[in-house]
Amino acid sequence: MSGTVEGDPTPVESKHDLTAFLRAGEKPRERFRVGTEHEKIGIRAGSFEPVPYEGEKGIGALLRAVQQADGWEPVYEGENVIALLKDGASITLEPGGQLELSGAPLRRIHDTCSEFQAHLDLIRRVSEPLGLVWLSLGANPIHDVPDVPHMPKGRYDIMRAYLPTRAELPLHMMHLTATVQANYDFSSEEDMVRKLRMAMGVTPIVSAIFANSPLYQGKPSGYVSRRLEIWRHTDPDRCGMLPFVFEPGFGYERYVDWAIDVPMFFVSRDGQYLPAEGMTFGQFMERGLAGHHATIEDWNTHLTTLFPEVRCKQFIEVRGADAVPPELICALPALWKGLLYDDDALAGAWALAEQWPFEQRVAAIEAVARRGLAAEIAGRPVLEQARELLALSSAGLARIDHRGGLQDRDERGFLDPIAEVLDRGTSPGEEILARWEGEWNRSMDALIAFSRY
Repeated sequence: MSGTVEGDPTPVESKHDLTAFLRAGEKPRERFRVGTEHEKIGIRAGSFEPVPYEGEKGIGALLRAVQQADGWEPVYEGENVIALLKDGASITLEPGGQLELSGAPLRRIHDTCSEFQAHLDLIRRVSEPLGLVWLSLGANPIHDVPDVPHMPKGRYDIMRAYLPTRAELPLHMMHLTATVQANYDFSSEEDMVRKLRMAMGVTPIVSAIFANSPLYQGKPSGYVSRRLEIWRHTDPDRCGMLPFVFEPGFGYERYVDWAIDVPMFFVSRDGQYLPAEGMTFGQFMERGLAGHHATIEDWNTHLTTLFPEVRCKQFIEVRGADAVPPELICALPALWKGLLYDDDALAGAWALAEQWPFEQRVAAIEAVARRGLAAEIAGRPVLEQARELLALSSAGLARIDHRGGLQDRDERGFLDPIAEVLDRGTSPGEEILARWEGEWNRSMDALIAFSRY
């Protein structure tokens, strides 16, 4: 999203500098944009083996092929291409070889969806000669962590060493999961508070709509969204629900107070990653690390290594959805846009979740991970609440009235795949489980054929 200051070497002098960084993200409403991020899991066609970075048909070869086919600018770590940049978008490499498109900040969902479809067409075109297939699932349905090759990024080595000291499943998060996320602007501190609070409040409902990772090592895992369950056991310091978001007085300073007390992963200097070894950002500000002192770039990087259900940087990032089929990927940014960029829809969505005690918010994540749309929150079926949320978003998009496409229609049509999910009454992962035990007869070939992009 626009407004970031990646690479800013300005020294951090006080906590005021950190809150000022968040405040600098404020934009007038006419400049509001949406940025969509989408991850996908790659395997070998036919054998379904995981894909290493190295080799003539590895992930590195894929990135080079994309660069040559479509004019992307490569980003290197040592001799390895680890990312590609073009026109405000990026293609990046996740720890287990998942590929992520971070889309450019765009005004209309029509443009976001066109960007995504063009990306998929490109990836399919360059993947076919390499024998690669990409899956629209929130977690790898076949492999376990030891099966998955590591990608050559130094920051991931530090995370692999640190995160297992905090919880049970962080390596599963790093190597086996995939998500679709979206980023939204805010106009003021008050606007940030309203948006982040509402989004974190209703995110269990959205997670249920997009729950799509029921299998692990070729068997039902006991969860409709195993990805969501994995994130519950990744790092209690930096993940999950944030209780202070729902408390009076929440704002930039309170978010900064939390963030500076979270241990850092590393400090990056001259292309090298220095492990922080449990040092918080606040301690880094006070003492430095190996002779290096905190900068705005360090702060920006640290904020990207915090993983709550909804994240604040110089924009708001909603993070609760599994990777899903293409039509639902376009639906996710539309759903959140209708809720976040229309005041009446925002107020209505918050009213759905405003009265839940914090313990119920935490329990809702676990319930949705297990049961998807069949779960209950606060004694009410999630399916019923999802229908209310969809209606609020649709009304919001109608009032926003951003038009595009051949028929010059507003953005409500992008919600149709969600309406179909809710009419069916089952999350995508519930549908996969039914087919797995039914018509597919537990066939991995059938699952891959159904789930490939």
